Order: sequence, then C-alpha cells, then structure tokens
Amino acid sequence: MVNIETTCSLESFRRFLITSTCLTFIPEIYLRDTEVFPEKEGESGSIYIEAADKVTLKKIRMISFLNVRDVLGILYTSKSGNTILKWRQIRGINGKATGEASANSLVNLLESDVITKEYAEELVQITAEKNEEPSFLQADESELLDENISDPITSEIPGLEGTLQTADDV
Repeated sequence: MVNIETTCSLESFRRFLITSTCLTFIPEIYLRDTEVFPEKEGESGSIYIEAADKVTLKKIRMISFLNVRDVLGILYTSKSGNTILKWRQIRGINGKATGEASANSLVNLLESDVITKEYAEELVQITAEKNEEPSFLQADESELLDENISDPITSEIPGLEGTLQTADDV
C-alpha cells in the first residue's frame, strides 16, 4: 500500500471510481455523462458522494448511479479494504485525492489520470525503499571468527592441510 496525495480533476476521480467498481456493467449513457457517479453502501467496499444535489437514476447490482451537482467530496473504500481514498474539492472541478492505495488501485488511478506515470513511479520507488531489507551490517569481526582458532589467517581448514589458504577461504 502506498500513500497518495495529489491534485486531480473531479472527472479523473469519477473515471477511477467507475474503473474500480462498475466498468463492466455501467450503461454507456451513464459512462459518457460527467454528472453521473456510482455510489455504494455496504460492508464490502463503499462509495459516498458528498454533493449539494444528487438524484438516484438507477440501481444495478450493488451500485446506485446518481446524477450529482456541485460535488464537495468523495469517500471511497475498496471491497478488500486495502484502498481508502478521499477526494475533496479545492476549486471548481479540481480537488485533492488523499489516502492509501493498493497496487491494483494504483493501476486504476494511473489509467484514470488521477496520478501521472511519473508520480506512480515515484510511489513505487518510495515503497520499494521502505520495504528493502537492511544491507548486511558490519558485525564485529570477533563474532564471525571461531573462538577456538588462534590465528584465523594462517590456520588450516581440516582436509586442506598444506594448501595455500587466504582469508577468503575461511
């Protein structure tokens, strides 16, 4: 999961909602209408549209399609609960998207132009750096050497008596 904080248009976030929830069954006329948004209630994922005016047009499966005006904010939680995003109006049709997104949601955010390719790559890099295991720490040399060997550089490895040995051999 990665933290998202970016500005985007209302239409971009609308496309993200549709791509993530109902792209396969949204009526074509609703898909093209920029005032129609999906809304969903329930335990497994939710979408809530905060708007000055909203009217339910049709309910298909678990999604209600609303005609909305003057959107102030949108709350989105994915079915898995791994993505929780908010869109808040800043000015006009532009707003700020914030929250946590899963890898799958990142793809949908990118596809919907909520985030740019450069921003997505930056998020992936930051996440990779956070998840990287710490590199081998230089331990105290005495911890690495067998305490029973008096001179580790010149001691022989059993079975290799008489051969040239270096510190790398040990």
